Amino acid sequence: MAYDCDVLVIGAGIVGLSTAYAITRAAPGTRVVVLEKEPGPARHQTGRNSGVIHSGIYYPPGSLKARFALQGSAEMVKFCLDHAIPHEITGKLIVATDRAELPRLHSLIQRGREHGIPVRELGPAQIAQYEPEVSGLAAIHVGTTGITDFGAVARCLATLATEAGAHIVYGSEVTAIGRRAGRVAVGVSSSGGGMGAGRIAGGVGGAGAGAGCSPAGAERMPTGMGSMSAGVVRTPVDTGRVAGEVSRAPADTERVPGEAGCAPTDAERAFGDAPHTPADALRASFDRASSAPASSDTVFRARVLINCAGLHCDRIARLAGDAPGMRIVPFRGEYHTLAPARASLVRGLVYPVPDPAFPFLGVHLTRGIDGSVHIGPNAVPALAREGYDWRTVRPADLAGTLAYPGSWHIARRHWRYGAGELHRSLSRRAFTEAVRRLLPAIREEDIRPSPAGVRAQAVLPDGTLADDFLITETPSIVHVLNAPSPAATASLPIGREIAGRALGMLEGRLAEGGVASG
Repeated sequence: MAYDCDVLVIGAGIVGLSTAYAITRAAPGTRVVVLEKEPGPARHQTGRNSGVIHSGIYYPPGSLKARFALQGSAEMVKFCLDHAIPHEITGKLIVATDRAELPRLHSLIQRGREHGIPVRELGPAQIAQYEPEVSGLAAIHVGTTGITDFGAVARCLATLATEAGAHIVYGSEVTAIGRRAGRVAVGVSSSGGGMGAGRIAGGVGGAGAGAGCSPAGAERMPTGMGSMSAGVVRTPVDTGRVAGEVSRAPADTERVPGEAGCAPTDAERAFGDAPHTPADALRASFDRASSAPASSDTVFRARVLINCAGLHCDRIARLAGDAPGMRIVPFRGEYHTLAPARASLVRGLVYPVPDPAFPFLGVHLTRGIDGSVHIGPNAVPALAREGYDWRTVRPADLAGTLAYPGSWHIARRHWRYGAGELHRSLSRRAFTEAVRRLLPAIREEDIRPSPAGVRAQAVLPDGTLADDFLITETPSIVHVLNAPSPAATASLPIGREIAGRALGMLEGRLAEGGVASG
């Protein structure tokens, strides 16, 4: 069966759902479909992070991370308020435990002031006023950091998007992508999910609009969005670039169906053979299939495709015939939780001074929205893109990582750091010793294993870890190729940025004589 839409989003994490939501707000009536291979939203990076609403203090002025985190943190707090999602502005400490860290701490103070973030310098006695059990030579207090449940935020975005007419198709893994001028066809296979808004109403947020997502809030604008049309960010494409990356794939990497040397894919054959669903019958066709999983011969055709596939984004780009210029190298972040009887050791959020050579923030202490205290994450290579423990090994994923030159460049450059992370992963005693630098009172028996997450880290061929958000464009497709932390914090402005690019493409298609969306 084939379905037509204007914009097709791959991935129902918080970025994909924010993008779908932004499109429905900016251009009501646009036909939006979101494909997700899992049976529900936010099953990977979104649902497995520490829940911190970041202030933006770490990120260099002028970077996308800085711009979107600064804007997104305030919007996220307002979004949570508007939709009754649990959250709290806690502030956080960034603590130097060694004299060698003091210059980096001072640099963060200066950066915070450049960004206009409320920052207070602390000595040892003042640290104790905030966190009596934390030890350090000096610290800064960042007043705008908070916590929330980003899984709940994603579920709310899914509810709002479907209420506005978008369709989310769960249990649908993308298997083929074909392209023609102004059109993209995507073939999917079923993994048991359901299709349509009727499925969403019962499966995402509970009855009605869903728990933690107030229906009234659907009509409220997050701070800074302005009107529906003005809310879409129209930033020049080159703002998404990082060192060594170009915005468009070279012409010879853009696969054109029917071109010499390119055999048509299954999706391309289906694109040509399947009858085109009339625009005015689209919603009826979705309604008829609202509780059915996508089958192996289901094809979705769109004018614009948005790749928000997270851990699999580079694979989706290559499936579309594009050269992403990077590869996702998965790093597992392993967490522990303080035993409930010892949770009083930590009052709020405590971070070490980050090492600028790495995009990871180091092992930190986080009192979550449920009152439990999480410790972590460390960062170790994952043996699968969804490898949440050492037992999960997928040979194809591992072979792809090992065959990539960038992986070996990372290993040669940072083997000492990596060896330390591996030691702390395999030894609870070593992990505890590392935490004692911040929290001397902690004991090995105080910590318990907690669910891990996997970071989708974009790595360039020379081994450079892409440190900024990376959003690129090729004809009819927007690829989101690097969106790690603070992407959850920044998801609302990121979603508008992606939506702006996609709607710009869609407007271009219509100006070239495409059929108006119904």
